[in-house]
Parts: sequence; C-alpha cells; structure tokens
Amino acid sequence: MREHFEALDQCAANFVPLSPISFLNRAADVFAGETAVVYGDQRRTWAETAARIRRVAGGLRAKGIGLGDTVSVIAPNIPELFELHYAVPLTGGVLGAINTRLEPETIGYILEHSDSKLVIVDTELRALVDAAMAGAGLALEVIEIADTGPAPTGATYDDLATSKPLTEEGLPADEWQAIAINYTSGTSGRPKGVVYHHRGAYMMAMGTAAAWPLSYGASYLSVVPMFHCNGWCHPWATPINGAKMVFTRVPEPARLFEAIAQEKVTHFGAAPVVLQMMAESDLAPSAPFDPPINVFTAGAPPPPAILEKTAAMGMEVMHVYGLTETYGHISQCIPQSNWAGLDAAGEAEARARQGVAFPMVEPVEVVDREADAPVPRDAETQGEIAIRGNTVMKGYYKNPEATAEAFKGGKFWSGDAAVMHDDAYVKIKDRLKDVIISGGENVSSVEVEGMLYRHPDVQTAAVVAEPHEKWGEVPCAFVELREGATASEDDIMTFCKERLAGFKAPKRVVFTDIPKTSTGKIQKFKLREMLGA
Repeated sequence: MREHFEALDQCAANFVPLSPISFLNRAADVFAGETAVVYGDQRRTWAETAARIRRVAGGLRAKGIGLGDTVSVIAPNIPELFELHYAVPLTGGVLGAINTRLEPETIGYILEHSDSKLVIVDTELRALVDAAMAGAGLALEVIEIADTGPAPTGATYDDLATSKPLTEEGLPADEWQAIAINYTSGTSGRPKGVVYHHRGAYMMAMGTAAAWPLSYGASYLSVVPMFHCNGWCHPWATPINGAKMVFTRVPEPARLFEAIAQEKVTHFGAAPVVLQMMAESDLAPSAPFDPPINVFTAGAPPPPAILEKTAAMGMEVMHVYGLTETYGHISQCIPQSNWAGLDAAGEAEARARQGVAFPMVEPVEVVDREADAPVPRDAETQGEIAIRGNTVMKGYYKNPEATAEAFKGGKFWSGDAAVMHDDAYVKIKDRLKDVIISGGENVSSVEVEGMLYRHPDVQTAAVVAEPHEKWGEVPCAFVELREGATASEDDIMTFCKERLAGFKAPKRVVFTDIPKTSTGKIQKFKLREMLGA
C-alpha cells in the first residue's frame, strides 16, 4: 500500500548529500599511494594531496572563510588551483576561479559582484589583481601563490598549506549548497555569475568518469583552463578512479608533447585551437600515439579538417557540447560502428556533431520554441537546444530576471540553433543570433566557416551577415591567413563557390585580425559593427 512506502523516511543512514568532496575522501584511502599530482619536479600521492588540501582548508577557515563565502582565485593550471577545488568547498565556501586573461576592469567587477571575501593569486598576476581592486575601490586580503613569478610580498599559499588541518568530513549539509561561481565570457555586456551546486558537481564528475571513460590508472593532462567551467569539472572527476593530474602551467605544444611522453597521458580536454596548434607543430610526433589518447574537444564546432589531422596523430577525439550554465559538456558525439565504412572526411564530419546526452542529464532536445515541441529528426528543421538535468546551474548570481528568462517553461534555453538527425544526434547550425537569412534561405555561419577552414591558407575564419540591398543579408567572411600565405579574396570566394550552394558562399572576404574574448571566443558583434550591421 502507498502509505507503507511513504512511511519510510529519509534519514542519516540512507541519505548523504552528494558532493565531490566524497571522491577526495575515498581517494585518500583507496588510492593513498598512487600518484595524484605531477608538476615539474613535484609529485604527490592521493594521500599527500588530500592531507595538503585539508591543511589549506584549515588555513582558510582560520581566516574566517565559511558557509557561502566566495574565495576568488586567479592562477593558471597549477596544483594549487586544483587543490582549491576541494579546500574551499571543505570550508563551506564558494570557489570563484577567474579568467586570467581578463582586463583589470572586468576582474574588479567580478570581485565586487561575487562578494569576494579573499583573493588567492599567482605572483605573476599580482599586478593585475592590484589594478583590478584599485579600479573597483576594493581592499581585499590577498594571498600569493609563489610559482614562477616574482617573490611574494605578503601572505602566501604555502602559509595556508602549513596550517592546522580541517578534520571534519566536509560534506555539505545541503547538496544544493553553492560550490562554485563562474562568470560567462561576456561577449557583450557585463558577464553573468553562474552558480554551481555540490550535487551538480558530483553528477558531472560521475557522468564524465562513466561516459568518457576516465578509468583506473588514467593519466589526465590538465589543458582546459580551470577558470572555465572549473576545467569542465574534470578536477572533481579524477579522484573517482585515482587518475593522475598532470600540469604544464602553459598549454604550449612543446610542454604538452613532453608531458604526454613522460607521464603516458591517456586523457585530456582542449579547445579546437589547441588541437590545431598541436597538429601543426613541428614538434608533433612522426608516428601516431600508441595507445591512442582520449581527447574531449568543445567550443565552436571543430572543423572536420582539424579532426582529420588529430586522428592521424593517434588522438581519439570526441566532440562534446555544453555551456558555462551546464557545468560544461552535457552531450557527446559517441562514435557508432556504422561509421567504419566512411572515408576520413565523412567520419570527421560525423564526429563534428554535438551528439547525444551524457548520462547525468535528462533530455537534450532541439525544440521549436513557438510550438513548444521537438523538431522532426530530419537533419533540416532548426530549433533551439533545450536542456534539463542535474548539471544545470542554480541560476545567475544576483540576477533573478536573467535566471527566470533562461529557465522559462522548465527548460534551460541554450541560444544555440540546431537540427536533430535521424540517429538522435544533435548538430549545431549556429547561435540563433548568428543565422544568416539570405533571400529567405537560412545560411549557417558554422557551415561556411567549416568550409573556409578547409582552405590550406586559412588560419582563423568567422562569418557574419552583411546587409544587402537585394537579398536582405549575405554571408561576409573575415579571415586570418597562415603565416606566409598569399591567398586573395577571389581565391577564397572561388574555393567556397565550388563547394557550397551559391547562396551560402561568402560575397565578400575581409582579411583582418579577428577580435576574440579572453577565452578565445570570436566576438562576432564586433565584426558586425565593422560592417555597420
């Protein structure tokens, strides 16, 4: 009977709040002697790493950091930032990893808007933080990480790491409690503060470990900036199976290839631009990696040409899709057995899709917003990607209006225009605001950009709508050429006309430095401004 089921209550024995802190606690026992962190000459086991994290947490608690307090961190991918992914939540605080490439004004805004109580900064970036606080009129306590920069001028991270350890279990009383705040890249207007909770971080880590998979004995190369969606939440996933975290500080091809060879790297995540740098580097190995390296790539859909090159290097590249608001990747392009009959270009095209939902989210749908219904699986009808699940943000910090708009109708609306294939794989066609409507025909700027990247002289490409007297608007291509390349506008336009429908081919090519955000996203609104659009 129903009442008998309902009489069984939740209690301490059968319910524990979900938090990635659990993974650290377990790794300290299960993988105690296994290597957790490698950085230059530094090597620490999981037991040593967990003990160090608890000392840092104790030091933060001694400074008054507690429930709901934001601790801002500005540092490259080094072990200290990894440790703070656990040390700050252990205190009940909220980790605010800030983009190191931002200008002082925006950093100052983030420090103030996030109600930061404390700033931890790499010494090389101390001047940036000082300028940011001066501009915002802030006087926050600063703790410096002494790595490769100048000597610290005050309190240091090493001081925290020698503190009395925090001995409590550290799990939150409520799994809905905030664990991190990440700011959107701000391609227009002020960046928004995206709030993550412990439950979502736990589920994201679990889903990643299961669906990649990040297996026992894995060696993970830290390339994705940990200020970006907390490194796609991979720092919270590695202790699940005792994976090793390998750091190079700077993602230069020379350092990456050296780390791959020395630490037998099995997994890493990276933006397409990093894969392109590696594939085109003179230091790239002459023979493919054996065994192949598992790679997640995300951001703009990777041009098939890049996927072809990385496959030849021995990288098993899987395209994933997500947003800051979804803790990073929530869909993956899982290879299917029937792709084996495709040629290299065809397989690369299939792998460039955004794919199907990860196991920790519910539907990743392509929805016709007006009809409030999924679009047909015909690979042609466009809709907007909508997401529900445990790895959707709590909301935007101090911005209830934007939160309500993002969650309208019980879904998170991505702003990405996409189609659904008959095999249930999603493919992005464009950001909704970037679709070009030329003479009544929809033109995907992503499709045109993908073709431009196939031209051997093109380094970077972006396509936006240019106003046109007859057609309303037409595609205009902005191009950065490779060093030493000499392709002309006619060369580029002819290349596209021979391979695309006439209405899709660019009607003009502008050779220029393409404006980008600090995270490398192309600022198309600036390109439109250049055209007067």
